[in-house]
Amino acid sequence: MNIRQSFITFFNSLILQIRQLIRNLLPPLLAICGFFLLCGIVLILRSQNPWEFYTTIFISGFSSFDEVGSVLFNATPLIFTGLAVAVGYKGGLFNIGCEGQLYVAAFAATWIGMHLSLPSVLLVPLCIGTAMITGAFWGAVPGYLKAKFGAHEVINTIMMNFIAFALTNFLVTSVYREPNQMIPQTSQIHDAAHLPRLAGILTFLPQSNLLNASFLLACACVISCYIFLKYTRWGYELRLVGNAPEVAEYGGINPRAVTVWVMALSGAIAGLAGVADVMGYRYRFLDGFSSGWGFTGIAVALLGRNHPFGVFAAALLFGLLNKVALDIELILEVPRGLFLAGQGLLIIGLVCMEGISKRNNG
Repeated sequence: MNIRQSFITFFNSLILQIRQLIRNLLPPLLAICGFFLLCGIVLILRSQNPWEFYTTIFISGFSSFDEVGSVLFNATPLIFTGLAVAVGYKGGLFNIGCEGQLYVAAFAATWIGMHLSLPSVLLVPLCIGTAMITGAFWGAVPGYLKAKFGAHEVINTIMMNFIAFALTNFLVTSVYREPNQMIPQTSQIHDAAHLPRLAGILTFLPQSNLLNASFLLACACVISCYIFLKYTRWGYELRLVGNAPEVAEYGGINPRAVTVWVMALSGAIAGLAGVADVMGYRYRFLDGFSSGWGFTGIAVALLGRNHPFGVFAAALLFGLLNKVALDIELILEVPRGLFLAGQGLLIIGLVCMEGISKRNNG
């Protein structure tokens, strides 16, 4: 009898988990399907074959290891910024400042990589650590203002973005510009500060592929965030403050302190997106190097339901869309901007379905 009851309990628990999983996955999947359906309708209205659109996406994204590596390369910074937004959101905070945080972190990593001549085993962790500390500081400032004065983090992080853009622009154009170079960029960092290309490790990748060790760092960050949020005391405090700050304070947790370190943690993760570009791709700081990764990270976190593994999957989708956008324009003569604008419709559709789902559940 006990075995039977245990089996029934386990089976019921499994059914509930499956239902919850379906409930969580349904809105993103419907939004994605709606996006591709809308793209097909637009092509039909342009008297084009929608199947060419779908086959172009498949060929451009999955036809070879080189294409897959390029998708992963495009997705890497979005994994970091998506995780940064998700961590902040779990703590009840909306971090709009990932773009500024990754800029100052990238410059800090560049400065260390240019000025210190150390073995790679020391220089690489030092550059990464400096970038994370700088991003953490940039995130902690609006967190402190929120905790101390009640100033809204959305406004503060937006203002910190402007400061980050202006500060790094001044430094790269007026102080650290590469000699005899009109492009606003610094000199290259030392070779010892480079993150290795995975093409040198994975023989099936061509040597020209840009995928580098920052992707492995992103994968490790996804797993670490999942463990941190689900199984650690700090993760529990973070989630409790995000869901019920009054209950958290009653239980002996200081919500103000949590607000500061959550924003610092979010900024540190966002700073790794700058590391991916400086140490894994350009090997220097280029003014305006980000294509809006910090802001796209908001969409990635939303599509991924603020779950670390969901963020990873959503970043891969956006990496794929960014990769194939140029091919869609060249092959099908569909303006790239129109295709990228569809990503915005994807998020709007997701938000609408979220609202409908909450209304029905309520």
